[in-house]
Amino acid sequence: MGLSRKPEWFRKTQNLKDMVEMRKFIKEYRLNTVCEEAACPNRGECYNKKTLTVMILGDTCTRNCRFCNVGTKKPDGKVDEDEPYRVAEALSKLSLDYVVITSVTRDDLKDGGAKHFAKTITEFKKKNPDTVLEVLVPDFLHSIHEVVDAKPDVISHNMETVFRLYDKVRPQADYHRSLKLLDVVKILDPKIYTKSGIMVGLGESYGEVIELMFDLKKIKCDIVTIGQYARPSKEHVEVAEWVHPEIFEDYKEDLECLGFLHVECGPYVRSSFHASEFLKKISKEKTR
Repeated sequence: MGLSRKPEWFRKTQNLKDMVEMRKFIKEYRLNTVCEEAACPNRGECYNKKTLTVMILGDTCTRNCRFCNVGTKKPDGKVDEDEPYRVAEALSKLSLDYVVITSVTRDDLKDGGAKHFAKTITEFKKKNPDTVLEVLVPDFLHSIHEVVDAKPDVISHNMETVFRLYDKVRPQADYHRSLKLLDVVKILDPKIYTKSGIMVGLGESYGEVIELMFDLKKIKCDIVTIGQYARPSKEHVEVAEWVHPEIFEDYKEDLECLGFLHVECGPYVRSSFHASEFLKKISKEKTR
């Protein structure tokens, strides 16, 4: 039986004014965002800072991961050819130092949408040459080179959970394929930072999380995030545990000892939440 009641440390209030203003901006530029589609609990804080995570390639996914609130159905095999230009223009209006662009998974497209990602990166760089760009990509291992060639600053792909829970949580994904994608990015271009994140509270053990992190370290992953899983609806996998903030501190300490360049751990941590904190690490790296 899952745990439905959220503890005090996992409750946030939203500023209605910030929500209204940013949703107006999203509608004006016809954007899809993971903030809205995934009902992220950090929307209020991010919108207050005028930040958001744009989701390209539509708002419906071809996968049915049991933790995710993004809609699922079979798309029509088409992409919005105007989207890369519209996204680049919209994000230029926010004048951000760091931007995250992600997407739904599009198994209906031969390249998984990698060329569309590359076009979006290219157009974004034209409009935002001084902004650090992170792209959070699906597991299109066969075409990840298209994204690498476009040279974003960070390529992220989330492992989401430990190996034992993949069949339960990510039945259409593959643990080793996801690891291989991040490995290939580093092989193709060692200068691109790689990043991955997981959720805890799904029934994993502490040791399993550390084992996953060892796997990421072996492939030279630079950045890792750990956050609390929160059940979007009764149709999704149940929360097995509300992990105490002190445990997240333990994870952070252990991961920093493993030598990752940057670590974010906490109940509200999501892959793109506080992503700009990595800028400080980039600056230090460049001065070495």
